[in-house]
Amino acid sequence: MPKEIAMILAGGRGERMGFLSQERPKPALPFAGRFHVIDFSLSNCANSRIDNIAVLVDYQRFQMSDYLRHWNLTNTDMMKFDILEPVIGSYKGTADAIYQNLGYFQSDGTDRVLVLAGDHVYKMDYRKMLAFHDQVKADVTVGVVRVPIKQVHRFGTINLDPKGRILEFVEKSPILNSNLASMGIYVFNKDVLTVRLIEDAALANSPHDFGYAVIPRMVKKDKVYAFEFDGYWQDIGTIEAYYSANMELIRDNPSFSLDGTWPILTADLNSSLPSISRQGSIHNSLISPNCVVKGHVENSILSSGVQIDDEAEVKNSLVMGNVHIGYHSVINRCVLDEGVNVGQFCYVGFRNDPISSNEGITVVGKDVIVPQHTAIGHNCKILPRVQPTDFLSAVVTSDSVVAPR
Repeated sequence: MPKEIAMILAGGRGERMGFLSQERPKPALPFAGRFHVIDFSLSNCANSRIDNIAVLVDYQRFQMSDYLRHWNLTNTDMMKFDILEPVIGSYKGTADAIYQNLGYFQSDGTDRVLVLAGDHVYKMDYRKMLAFHDQVKADVTVGVVRVPIKQVHRFGTINLDPKGRILEFVEKSPILNSNLASMGIYVFNKDVLTVRLIEDAALANSPHDFGYAVIPRMVKKDKVYAFEFDGYWQDIGTIEAYYSANMELIRDNPSFSLDGTWPILTADLNSSLPSISRQGSIHNSLISPNCVVKGHVENSILSSGVQIDDEAEVKNSLVMGNVHIGYHSVINRCVLDEGVNVGQFCYVGFRNDPISSNEGITVVGKDVIVPQHTAIGHNCKILPRVQPTDFLSAVVTSDSVVAPR
C-alpha cells in the first residue's frame, strides 16, 4: 500500500484580512464560535485516517504553535502531528516551506505527499483524492472546485483536456479563462516533488510558491491532473469570505453544516451552556459556551464569553470571544474581534445611505472601546485598541476608518 504524509501550511499572514490577521495567523481565526479555521484541515486528516502529519507554522508562530500543542493534547486519542518551524527567518513561499522540510519525510518510506492549506473551510475525505491520483498515475494531482465568475481573480485557475489532465494553470489571473479554481490542495509523488523543489530553490527569481511557480512549471513537463471536489469549500482569504463562510452555517438550507456527520475536532471542549435571561431571546444563531444573553440575538454567531446586556440587539453579525455589548446598543452586519467593549446606546453598522449598493461589513478590531451614544456606519474599519478619545465625533459615517491617535 502506498504511504502518504500530510503537510499542512499554517503560517500564512493573510494580508487581505486586514487587522483581523495582524496579531494572529489566518488559520487561527475563530470560526462558528467554537472552532478555529485550522481545525478543518486537521479534522479532515483525522476523518480520512491519515496519521502521518506535520503542520508548518511561520507568521505569529508562537501563537499558532501554542494552539496546536493544545489541540494535540485534547485530541491525542484521534491523531498526533508534529509542528515544524523555519530554521532561520521565515519561509519564502509555500513551496519553500516544503523544501526546507524535505528531510522530514525523505527516510520514512513515504510515497506521496499531501500538501494542504490550513486556512480553508471545508469537509473532504482525502482518501478519494489519493485514490484518483493513483488511478491516473499522476505526478501531481491538484484539488479543484468551481467558483462564481466574479471570484475567479482570487484563485489559481486551470484548463483541462477531456481526460482531466491540466493543460494550463494560471495563478490569480485578471483575465477570465476558467471558473475551475485550485483549492491549494496537492498530492505529489514524493520523488517528483523533491526534484522540482530542488530546481525551484536554485532559481533566484522564483517566488518559491506552488501556485505562482512550481505547479505551472510542472504542467509543462509532468503528468498533472485535476481532482474536482463537489462539496462546499471556502478560502477565507478576505473579510467578506470569512464572514460569508460563518453566516453560511445559519442560512436556510445551508450548503455547509456542522451536524456531526463529519466531526470537526478542536482544542476547546468547553461544554458549559450559555446563559439566557428571561428578557433575552435568540433566533437562528450559534451561541457558544459561557455567553450571557440578556438582550436579543438574531442571525448571528457568538464565541465564548460574550455578554449582551438588556435591550441590546445583535443581528447578522460575527462576534468573537469576550465581547461586551452595552445596554440598548445595536450591532448589525459586523465582525467584532476579541475583547471589544461597546458602550450603552450605540449603533454599530447603521446605514446612513438607504439607496447605497454598498453592503460592506463593519469590522471592529481587538480590544476596541466604543464610547456610549456612538453611531458607526456600515463598511467601517475600527482599528485594534481604539479608545473613546480616538473617536472625533459621536457619528462615524459609512466607509470610514478610525485609528488610534
